[in-house]
Amino acid sequence: MSERAHHRPTQREGEFFDEFEGGTDPALVREAGDRAAALLVRGVRGSDDDAVADRVLRLAETEGIETIAEVWSGAPADSLAGCLWRLYLLRSWVHAAPAQLAADFEEGRSRAPVARVVAGVADPPGPEQLKAMVDAVLRGIAVGDFADVLFRASAFARVVAAGRASRAEASDAEVRRTLTLAEQLEAAGHLELARGLA
Repeated sequence: MSERAHHRPTQREGEFFDEFEGGTDPALVREAGDRAAALLVRGVRGSDDDAVADRVLRLAETEGIETIAEVWSGAPADSLAGCLWRLYLLRSWVHAAPAQLAADFEEGRSRAPVARVVAGVADPPGPEQLKAMVDAVLRGIAVGDFADVLFRASAFARVVAAGRASRAEASDAEVRRTLTLAEQLEAAGHLELARGLA
Protein backbone atom coordinates (compact mmCIF):
# COMPACT_ATOMS: atom_id res chain seq x y z
CA MET A 1 0.00 0.00 0.00
CA SER A 2 1.55 3.25 -1.07
CA GLU A 3 1.35 6.34 1.04
CA ARG A 4 -0.16 9.43 -0.51
CA ALA A 5 2.03 12.46 -0.42
CA HIS A 6 0.48 15.41 1.36
CA HIS A 7 1.34 18.87 0.15
CA ARG A 8 1.23 21.95 2.25
CA PRO A 9 -0.87 24.68 0.66
CA THR A 10 1.14 27.43 -0.89
CA GLN A 11 1.24 30.53 1.29
CA ARG A 12 0.30 33.46 -0.90
CA GLU A 13 -0.14 35.99 1.87
CA GLY A 14 -1.88 39.14 0.64
CA GLU A 15 -2.08 37.99 -2.96
CA PHE A 16 -4.78 35.48 -2.08
CA PHE A 17 -7.13 38.12 -0.73
CA ASP A 18 -6.42 40.53 -3.60
CA GLU A 19 -8.19 38.13 -5.95
CA PHE A 20 -11.36 38.26 -3.89
CA GLU A 21 -11.60 42.00 -3.70
CA GLY A 22 -15.09 42.90 -4.73
CA GLY A 23 -17.20 45.89 -3.93
CA THR A 24 -16.35 48.73 -1.62
CA ASP A 25 -15.55 48.39 2.04
CA PRO A 26 -18.78 49.34 3.90
CA ALA A 27 -16.77 51.17 6.57
CA LEU A 28 -15.18 53.37 3.89
CA VAL A 29 -18.57 54.05 2.31
CA ARG A 30 -19.97 55.02 5.72
CA GLU A 31 -17.00 57.29 6.43
CA ALA A 32 -17.29 58.96 3.02
CA GLY A 33 -21.03 59.39 3.57
CA ASP A 34 -20.46 61.03 6.95
CA ARG A 35 -17.88 63.40 5.47
CA ALA A 36 -20.10 64.28 2.54
CA ALA A 37 -23.03 64.97 4.88
CA ALA A 38 -20.88 67.22 7.09
CA LEU A 39 -19.63 69.15 4.04
CA LEU A 40 -23.13 69.45 2.65
CA VAL A 41 -24.64 70.74 5.88
CA ARG A 42 -21.73 72.59 7.48
CA GLY A 43 -19.67 73.49 4.42
CA VAL A 44 -22.31 75.42 2.49
CA ARG A 45 -23.90 77.09 5.52
CA GLY A 46 -24.43 80.76 5.01
CA SER A 47 -23.67 80.65 1.31
CA ASP A 48 -25.31 83.53 -0.53
CA ASP A 49 -24.91 81.69 -3.81
CA ASP A 50 -28.34 80.58 -5.09
CA ALA A 51 -26.60 78.06 -7.34
CA VAL A 52 -25.20 76.26 -4.26
CA ALA A 53 -28.66 76.03 -2.67
CA ASP A 54 -30.06 74.78 -5.98
CA ARG A 55 -27.37 72.08 -6.26
CA VAL A 56 -28.14 70.91 -2.71
CA LEU A 57 -31.84 70.80 -3.57
CA ARG A 58 -31.31 68.84 -6.79
CA LEU A 59 -28.74 66.38 -5.42
CA ALA A 60 -31.16 63.45 -5.51
CA GLU A 61 -32.10 64.27 -9.11
CA THR A 62 -28.53 64.63 -10.36
CA GLU A 63 -26.98 61.76 -8.41
CA GLY A 64 -30.05 59.55 -8.06
CA ILE A 65 -31.85 58.63 -4.85
CA GLU A 66 -30.35 55.14 -5.12
CA THR A 67 -26.83 56.57 -4.89
CA ILE A 68 -27.80 58.64 -1.88
CA ALA A 69 -29.43 55.59 -0.31
CA GLU A 70 -26.26 53.56 -0.79
CA VAL A 71 -24.24 56.17 1.07
CA TRP A 72 -26.69 57.41 3.74
CA SER A 73 -29.59 55.01 4.26
CA GLY A 74 -27.82 52.94 6.92
CA ALA A 75 -26.79 55.97 8.97
CA PRO A 76 -28.44 56.47 12.38
CA ALA A 77 -31.35 58.91 12.57
CA ASP A 78 -29.39 61.11 14.97
CA SER A 79 -26.52 61.80 12.54
CA LEU A 80 -26.14 64.35 9.74
CA ALA A 81 -26.02 61.56 7.16
CA GLY A 82 -29.14 59.89 8.60
CA CYS A 83 -31.02 63.18 8.62
CA LEU A 84 -30.06 63.96 5.04
CA TRP A 85 -31.24 60.52 3.94
CA ARG A 86 -34.61 61.11 5.59
CA LEU A 87 -34.93 64.61 4.10
CA TYR A 88 -34.13 63.45 0.57
CA LEU A 89 -36.45 60.48 0.98
CA LEU A 90 -39.22 62.84 2.08
CA ARG A 91 -38.63 65.08 -0.93
CA SER A 92 -38.66 62.12 -3.32
CA TRP A 93 -41.91 60.92 -1.75
CA VAL A 94 -43.58 64.32 -2.13
CA HIS A 95 -42.47 64.64 -5.75
CA ALA A 96 -43.60 61.08 -6.54
CA ALA A 97 -47.09 61.34 -4.98
CA PRO A 98 -47.93 65.03 -4.47
CA ALA A 99 -51.70 64.67 -4.90
CA GLN A 100 -52.01 61.89 -2.31
CA LEU A 101 -49.78 63.67 0.18
CA ALA A 102 -51.66 66.94 -0.35
CA ALA A 103 -54.89 65.09 0.48
CA ASP A 104 -53.27 63.53 3.57
CA PHE A 105 -51.92 66.92 4.65
CA GLU A 106 -55.32 68.58 4.14
CA GLU A 107 -56.98 65.85 6.21
CA GLY A 108 -54.36 66.09 8.98
CA ARG A 109 -54.33 69.88 9.34
CA SER A 110 -57.13 70.01 11.89
CA ARG A 111 -55.70 67.05 13.83
CA ALA A 112 -52.21 68.55 14.19
CA PRO A 113 -52.71 72.34 14.09
CA VAL A 114 -49.36 73.30 15.65
CA ALA A 115 -47.41 71.03 13.31
CA ARG A 116 -49.36 72.47 10.37
CA VAL A 117 -48.13 75.97 11.22
CA VAL A 118 -44.52 74.84 11.71
CA ALA A 119 -44.51 72.96 8.39
CA GLY A 120 -45.29 76.21 6.59
CA VAL A 121 -47.35 74.82 3.71
CA ALA A 122 -49.39 77.33 1.72
CA ASP A 123 -53.14 77.34 2.20
CA PRO A 124 -54.75 75.44 0.51
CA PRO A 125 -52.11 72.71 0.41
CA GLY A 126 -52.29 71.49 -3.18
CA PRO A 127 -49.72 69.21 -4.87
CA GLU A 128 -47.67 72.13 -6.26
CA GLN A 129 -47.69 73.90 -2.89
CA LEU A 130 -46.41 70.72 -1.22
CA LYS A 131 -43.58 70.37 -3.73
CA ALA A 132 -42.66 74.04 -3.24
CA MET A 133 -42.68 73.58 0.55
CA VAL A 134 -40.47 70.47 0.56
CA ASP A 135 -38.06 72.15 -1.89
CA ALA A 136 -37.90 75.22 0.36
CA VAL A 137 -37.15 72.95 3.32
CA LEU A 138 -34.27 71.26 1.50
CA ARG A 139 -32.97 74.58 0.21
CA GLY A 140 -32.69 75.50 3.89
CA ILE A 141 -29.84 72.98 4.23
CA ALA A 142 -27.65 75.46 2.37
CA VAL A 143 -29.10 78.81 3.41
CA GLY A 144 -31.00 78.31 6.66
CA ASP A 145 -30.71 76.90 10.12
CA PHE A 146 -30.42 73.09 9.97
CA ALA A 147 -32.50 72.60 13.13
CA ASP A 148 -35.33 74.60 11.49
CA VAL A 149 -35.05 72.38 8.40
CA LEU A 150 -35.48 69.29 10.60
CA PHE A 151 -38.38 70.75 12.59
CA ARG A 152 -40.27 71.81 9.46
CA ALA A 153 -39.80 68.42 7.81
CA SER A 154 -40.88 66.71 11.03
CA ALA A 155 -43.98 68.86 11.32
CA PHE A 156 -44.93 68.10 7.72
CA ALA A 157 -44.56 64.34 8.28
CA ARG A 158 -46.58 64.58 11.52
CA VAL A 159 -49.49 66.29 9.75
CA VAL A 160 -49.38 63.73 6.93
CA ALA A 161 -49.36 60.89 9.50
CA ALA A 162 -52.42 62.42 11.22
CA GLY A 163 -54.20 62.66 7.87
CA ARG A 164 -53.32 59.10 6.92
CA ALA A 165 -54.54 57.80 10.28
CA SER A 166 -57.99 59.17 9.50
CA ARG A 167 -58.25 57.27 6.21
CA ALA A 168 -59.79 53.81 6.48
CA GLU A 169 -57.66 52.43 3.65
CA ALA A 170 -54.35 53.51 5.20
CA SER A 171 -52.50 50.71 6.96
CA ASP A 172 -51.23 51.02 10.51
CA ALA A 173 -47.73 50.30 9.23
CA GLU A 174 -47.96 53.24 6.80
CA VAL A 175 -49.05 55.61 9.55
CA ARG A 176 -46.38 54.30 11.94
CA ARG A 177 -43.60 54.74 9.37
CA THR A 178 -44.63 58.33 8.71
CA LEU A 179 -44.95 59.10 12.41
CA THR A 180 -41.56 57.48 13.10
CA LEU A 181 -40.02 59.68 10.41
CA ALA A 182 -41.57 62.74 12.06
CA GLU A 183 -40.30 61.73 15.50
CA GLN A 184 -36.79 60.98 14.25
CA LEU A 185 -36.51 64.34 12.49
CA GLU A 186 -37.83 66.21 15.52
CA ALA A 187 -35.43 64.44 17.89
CA ALA A 188 -32.55 65.23 15.53
CA GLY A 189 -33.62 68.88 15.48
CA HIS A 190 -33.37 69.03 19.26
CA LEU A 191 -29.94 67.37 19.15
CA GLU A 192 -28.80 69.87 16.54
CA LEU A 193 -29.85 72.73 18.84
CA ALA A 194 -28.26 71.16 21.91
CA ARG A 195 -24.88 70.09 20.61
CA GLY A 196 -24.88 69.94 16.83
CA LEU A 197 -25.26 66.71 14.89
CA ALA A 198 -22.19 64.96 13.57
